[in-house]
Amino acid sequence: MAGRRPQRRREFGTVRKLSSGRWQARYVGPDGGRHAAPETFETKTDAQDWLNLVRADIERGHWRDPDAGAINFAKYALRWLEERGLAPTTVDRYDGLLRLHIMPAFGGKDLDEITSPTVRTWRAERLRATGATTVAKSYRLLKAILQTAVDDDLLRTNPCRIKGAGKEEADERPTATVEQVFDLADAMGPRWRLMVLLGAFASLRPEELAELRRRSVDLDACSLRITHASPELTNGRRVTGEPKSRAGKRTVHLPDFLLPELRRHLQWFAEKEADGLVFVGEKGAPFRRSTFGRKWRKARTKVGMPANFRFYDLRHTGNTLAADTGAKLKDLMVRAGQSSERAQLIYQHSTARHQRRLARGIDAEVRQQLSESLADKRTAREG
Repeated sequence: MAGRRPQRRREFGTVRKLSSGRWQARYVGPDGGRHAAPETFETKTDAQDWLNLVRADIERGHWRDPDAGAINFAKYALRWLEERGLAPTTVDRYDGLLRLHIMPAFGGKDLDEITSPTVRTWRAERLRATGATTVAKSYRLLKAILQTAVDDDLLRTNPCRIKGAGKEEADERPTATVEQVFDLADAMGPRWRLMVLLGAFASLRPEELAELRRRSVDLDACSLRITHASPELTNGRRVTGEPKSRAGKRTVHLPDFLLPELRRHLQWFAEKEADGLVFVGEKGAPFRRSTFGRKWRKARTKVGMPANFRFYDLRHTGNTLAADTGAKLKDLMVRAGQSSERAQLIYQHSTARHQRRLARGIDAEVRQQLSESLADKRTAREG
């Protein structure tokens, strides 16, 4: 009796010759759907080889639905933004980057239509049209969205592969001298004078100053307790809440020369209720970036400061003065409300005593610089 012939392994997929003379490969995937190769082949052997590779991917568990990436980028990006649980200010910033810099190029494409060459071309065009810092931020956002698509098995690889493209190399921000800070404060007028001084000598952010309240002021200790912030979005809406990070919640000890300024402002301009705002406009309205910005630009021009000097740059002045006192890095971070993941900082502690010493150092440095400035002016007049 003849032995049984070995059973032939069942062929995977099918190949067929098209009217063009080329060969098409098709197969049924693990999802039960019928899929075709993204291209046709010159020979039947080439088509069968492609099917063998697909079969190997399925057996190893590496198969991915080739149509998974056929999802509109704009819809996916907006859903990505909604699902992140981001702070309103971050959503506002990302929305601007998407709307102005990313969507015009990729909004009409599917995820799998975004390739490394198209990303390179887009970045080159953006660099010609806008600043390098904005392009780096846009690139990082695009890369993050597409990486999530990879994690979701919608893309095999991330097309954002330009080395260093997401790194920002912004120009160093300008700082003001102590004399320039006081000149700016004078030019802003009595109502906004203290805001300028606190922005510099307490290293407070504009959104922290906007939400500063009477209950946060300790005149006896000459300190401010920062617990909330009220940033203003690009649409003008204010979003009040806790600071962006835990480090933002802090007590800032003020140099003593600010105490008379603080007392005067509370008496003249702050809301009278115990929980009233420290800074309000002429008509009693809360701080508005647009209104304040007009006054700031006029004051900046009057003092002769460069046009790119922002209110936020006052923090650089304050941080520089604080660093010049010889304070530890951790003390400087606590004062400025900054956080860091550096392991060595875990073992450094900033106490109220250190913060008070730091404030006294700023006080001494400011008084010394003002004294020298007055002496120089007196010498110039007498000369």
